Amino acid sequence: MPSTVEKLSDTRVKLTITVPQADLAPAIDKAYKSIASTINVPGFRRGHVPSALIDQRIGRTTVIQQAIDEKLPDLFNQAITDNQLHPLGQPEVEVGDIDAGADVEVTAEFDVRPDFDLPDMNGITVRVDSAVISDEAVNERLDLLRQRFATFKDLDHPAEKGDVVNIDLTASQDGTALRALDSKGVSYVVGAGGLVEGLDDAVTGLAAGESKTFTTTLLGGEQAGQQADVTVVVNKVQQRDLPPVNDEFAQMVSEYDTVSEMMAGLRDGLERIERVGQLNSARDQVLDAVLEQTSFELPETVLDAEIADRRHDIEDQLARAGLSVERYLAESEDQKDKTPDEFWADIAARSEHSLRARVVLDKVVEEESVDATQDDLSEYIINRAMEDGVTPDEEARHMMDHDHVNEWVGEIRRSKAVNLLLGRATVKDSDGRKLDLSLVRPDGTVAAPQAAASSVAKPKPAGKTKKG
Repeated sequence: MPSTVEKLSDTRVKLTITVPQADLAPAIDKAYKSIASTINVPGFRRGHVPSALIDQRIGRTTVIQQAIDEKLPDLFNQAITDNQLHPLGQPEVEVGDIDAGADVEVTAEFDVRPDFDLPDMNGITVRVDSAVISDEAVNERLDLLRQRFATFKDLDHPAEKGDVVNIDLTASQDGTALRALDSKGVSYVVGAGGLVEGLDDAVTGLAAGESKTFTTTLLGGEQAGQQADVTVVVNKVQQRDLPPVNDEFAQMVSEYDTVSEMMAGLRDGLERIERVGQLNSARDQVLDAVLEQTSFELPETVLDAEIADRRHDIEDQLARAGLSVERYLAESEDQKDKTPDEFWADIAARSEHSLRARVVLDKVVEEESVDATQDDLSEYIINRAMEDGVTPDEEARHMMDHDHVNEWVGEIRRSKAVNLLLGRATVKDSDGRKLDLSLVRPDGTVAAPQAAASSVAKPKPAGKTKKG
């Protein structure tokens, strides 16, 4: 179908499509049938109104307009393919004069991907933490297991450091109870810290049934950062007895028969976690390195829409959680020093980074002919289903019902494009070892060299897709 492109700027074009009447014939026939099923004409059954009568009642141009609206997505997609365009955002479409028997001219203005060159990946080197696990880290994991299976014995002496106390907590300000902060039956290790400032001093020396009131600064809730009076009641003082580390313990807490096998399994689990961390860190660093070496302007309208969508999603999430931005910042450990303006500025910067990454990766996909197989999509659906807590069949139905196929396939291709870039970069750990992270599977295990390509080609979802 004839089409021409006019370049309006480096990132915006005007596409003109000429649609011959003959090419509209099937869509026009479909429009007549659709209209006939919706109007009532005396003497004719619904759905059997003659075309000539429809022209008389509502006009031939209305029929042609409906046919064009029906055919427009296919016309647009074919024209952008023919002209090798890469749209960003939605087009502004205008349909020219519609006359029976005459060709129809459709114009669409839209933003497109800017022109830029990808850098040479062979010159990029990134560093990640070592995945070598120390004996201390393995012993810490063992201690966590022992604590999980510990037994408790009631004590008849006042609480001391290291004892486990079962406590109730209540808070008030100027004599007004803060019921939202009440906590009952809390298990706490004296001296552990981190629960309520001043709690350790308050419970030390208290026996079961005793209480104490102290003043502290609240760490959470609507009164976060304010002073309040907190009363702690000690229900029990207990001693925690850790189980001995022997073969019986190994069989109870793991799939292993001996302590040595269990310790090796703990080490392997930690190493797998570290390898996944290495892979994620290397992917992020390589992509950042590519972005730093790639210069292009983003269409302002597209960037503004990206930022607005991201802000809307965050505001919606906070509203559903019953939080204002100010309260979220006050209660968030890593955000509490930011003002709302600083927080939104950071969100805007992240949104721009995300958009730039998508633009770059889409070009990699195109230039390297990165494809997504049916196996890739199936694995992606399974991973999404696990995250959403539904079955893969339910996730697949959601994909089809909400037309997410192209979106999810795009995410898969971009993830595979990052893996491709990673394979061409040099990755070293903090000990100077050169790593081949293409051998690392999503669960942190290491594939045999011949299986590397398949393990890399099964990305997890890049992020939540809004339902609907």
